[in-house]
Amino acid sequence: MQSSSPSILVLATGGTIAGQAGSATRADYRPGQIDIADFLAAFRDLGVEAQLVGQQVAAIDSADISFAIWRELHSACMAAMDDPDCAGVIITHGTDTAEETAFLLDLTLPTAKPVVLVGAMRPADAVGSDGLRNFANAVQVAAHPEAAGRGVLLVMGDTVLSARDARKARTGGTNAFAGFPRGPVALATPSALDWLSPPWRVEEAARFPFPAALPLVPILHAFAGMDAGSVASALASGAQGIVLAGFGAGNMPQVVREALAEAVASGIPVVRATRVDEGLVDPEPGDATHGFIATRALGPAKARILLQVLIASGVTGQAEAQAAFDRR
Repeated sequence: MQSSSPSILVLATGGTIAGQAGSATRADYRPGQIDIADFLAAFRDLGVEAQLVGQQVAAIDSADISFAIWRELHSACMAAMDDPDCAGVIITHGTDTAEETAFLLDLTLPTAKPVVLVGAMRPADAVGSDGLRNFANAVQVAAHPEAAGRGVLLVMGDTVLSARDARKARTGGTNAFAGFPRGPVALATPSALDWLSPPWRVEEAARFPFPAALPLVPILHAFAGMDAGSVASALASGAQGIVLAGFGAGNMPQVVREALAEAVASGIPVVRATRVDEGLVDPEPGDATHGFIATRALGPAKARILLQVLIASGVTGQAEAQAAFDRR
């Protein structure tokens, strides 16, 4: 981008990309230590031409992400959509919950301008830190004329993933993210960007309004010997929906199936997901009987986000909810 180009808004939330260990080889570190002004100053020292406007939203470990931060990010992104001098948005974010933040924004933002999440797996002062490179790649994406119309994107490890597909697949290494069912939608470096598919959401409005609050939706993880007690506990805690991270293609013990079917009958929507790393959870004949929703390609964390947004939007019927899970 030349200096006369529209600016890119950078919303900082902390995370490893802004983390410091105090040693190039130390294993532990403190996330969110570098202010966005200092981070952008270090980035400008690389000589990359871009007009970047920084805004510090939070300085946290992304394990501590909250609805209040999500609401502030959404509000800032909406303001950027209406600002003719803003070309797009980059959000610096910890990797632990990046897929959830990206997906919530993907559901509740229009696609007119690119919104790109970026993080790092190594703190800024570590040997082989990946933060500035990932950020340079994110600038490439946010500034590109073909970046809009793709929903929210996540940039990590020289790949660009759609929010709906992206997930953290490895606990370490700079190539920690993967996409399912699609892999990367683009390959990025600080000097090049190659899209692997055309935009698929051109000029699309937000699919859902940003919720006033998110209802309580726990994720129940299936395990050998699981009984109906976890379902009862979830309901007793006030759950307004339940996601089951089931065996295989969303399977569960019969006693759990019966308890969840009773929950649906009482007005609590239930989504079948899988604890398996990859694979579709398709509707099965029993879903019509029990009223379950099949998560399709979404993992449990994102299935929870979508179910929360659906409930907040007044969508609890099986057919309409299933259509939202089927949608790409």
